[in-house]
Amino acid sequence: MAKQAKIKIEYFRSAIQAPVKHKKVVKGLGFTRLNQIVEREDTPSIRGMVKTIPHLVRIVG
Repeated sequence: MAKQAKIKIEYFRSAIQAPVKHKKVVKGLGFTRLNQIVEREDTPSIRGMVKTIPHLVRIVG
């Protein structure tokens, strides 16, 4: 089985004033606090989640 590519995502801006859907996407990506970096599989679904909230997260590394 081939190894799946990974991407690192940083949660750098608060979702306090964001719509509820955006907050759910942030939680779905696994973020629990600001300035946190998580590593996720590089799949179309994860890319779509990141594309939904580009003003709150960024891809690092």
